[in-house]
Amino acid sequence: MKRLLPKLLRLPRASAQSMDVAVSSTIKLRRVGKDASLPSFIAVPHATQGHDPYWIAPLPLLESPRLTPGKNPWFQHGEAMLWVAERDGKPVGRISAQIDHSHLALYKDATGFFGFFESINDRAVSDALFEVASAWLRERGMKRCLGPFSFNVNDESGLLIDGFNCPPRMMMGHAQPYYAELVEAAGFTKAVDMRAYLTPMDTGLPGKVFKWLKRGLDRNPSLAVRKLDMSRFDEEIATVARIFNAAWAENWGFIPMTEADIAHMASEMRLIIVPELVSIATVDGVPVAMCLALPDLNEIIGDLKGKLAPFGWAKLLWRLITRRSFVSGTRVPLMGVMPEYKNKPMGSLLALLTVGAVRDASLKLRMPVCEMSWVLESNTQTCHSIEEVGGRVYKTYRMYEKALT
Repeated sequence: MKRLLPKLLRLPRASAQSMDVAVSSTIKLRRVGKDASLPSFIAVPHATQGHDPYWIAPLPLLESPRLTPGKNPWFQHGEAMLWVAERDGKPVGRISAQIDHSHLALYKDATGFFGFFESINDRAVSDALFEVASAWLRERGMKRCLGPFSFNVNDESGLLIDGFNCPPRMMMGHAQPYYAELVEAAGFTKAVDMRAYLTPMDTGLPGKVFKWLKRGLDRNPSLAVRKLDMSRFDEEIATVARIFNAAWAENWGFIPMTEADIAHMASEMRLIIVPELVSIATVDGVPVAMCLALPDLNEIIGDLKGKLAPFGWAKLLWRLITRRSFVSGTRVPLMGVMPEYKNKPMGSLLALLTVGAVRDASLKLRMPVCEMSWVLESNTQTCHSIEEVGGRVYKTYRMYEKALT
C-alpha cells in the first residue's frame, strides 16, 4: 500500500505535533498505507455503527478491492488518501479525501471530495478528520470540498439525514442521526438533497396512464422493449452505460463512466444480475432507453455481520446461486432515456415502458418492493412520475459543501 497510496505532505493548519499522526494525547489520525492498514479502515464502522440493528456490515472481500489502486478503475482518474482515527488505541472514526480528475476536467471548479466518513459522537474526533482531509485537498489546489462520495457520484453518495429506521439498500449508505450534526459543525452546508423512493411493484398504473401507454404503443410499431441478453452480457452492460452517460450528462454532479469503469461494473454485476430485471427499449432496433434493477445484495449479506468465517462463505455462495429465494426487494440504480427524446411524449413513454417491464418482472420473481434511488429533490418530473405509481420518499441523503479558504 505504501507504493500505491500517495504520501501526505506537511499539512497547513496542522498542529505542531503533525496532525497527520497526533491530534492530542489520546486521539491519533493514522494514514492508511503508513500508520494504519486497509483492514483497519474497513473495520471502523463496526465501532461506530455496530450497535445499530439497521446497519449492514460490509464484506471485506468487496470493500478491499474498491479501496485498492489497481483493482478499482476509479484510481485511473482519481487519487485519494484515507485516515483512521483512534482514541487510546481504539478506532473511533475514519475519512477519505479524494480528487477526481474526470470531475475537474469537466467542471474546472477546483472541487475535491470527502467520503467514507464515520465517527463516534465526539467533535474532537470529527473535526480532526475533516481538518486533515481539508488540508490534504488544499495542498493540491482545491478551493471547495464536496461530499460524501465513496469515491465519486457514480458510487455511494450522500449522507443519510432521514430514514434511519430501516436498513439501506445495496450501494446506499447508512448513518447515525448525529453524523449530520458533526458534518455541519465542521462548517459544511447543504449542497443538494437526494431522495430514495420505496415503490411497491404491485401498485397498478392509473387508468389514464395505462390507456396512454397502449395508445403510444399502437402508434409506434417500431418501438419494442426486451430484457437483457446474457449471451452478450458485456455488450449489453456497455449499452446500459452508454444510455446512462447520455441521459444524465446534464444532471447535478454528473461524471461519465469510462470504458474501464463500465467493464468493472459488468464484472461486479455478473453474479447478481437477473436479466428479466433489466429492460431495454429500442426504436427501429436501436437501444434508446433502459431501466436496470438489482436484487438487493444487502438482504443476502445482512446477517453475516461482515464475516465469512467459518460458514459465511457457504451461506454467501448458496444465497448468490439461489438469490431469488432470499431476496424480496430490488434497487434501481440506473435508468435513463436518450436526450433526443427528453421533454417529449416519446421520452415519457419510453421511461414508463422500461420501468413497467421491470415492475412486471419483479412481481413474477416475487420481489414486490423496489427502491428507486437516488433522485434529486429538484427533479420534479421524475419525482412526480414515481409518486404517481405509488412511490414514497422513505430516505433522504444530503450532499454537503464547504469552501476551503
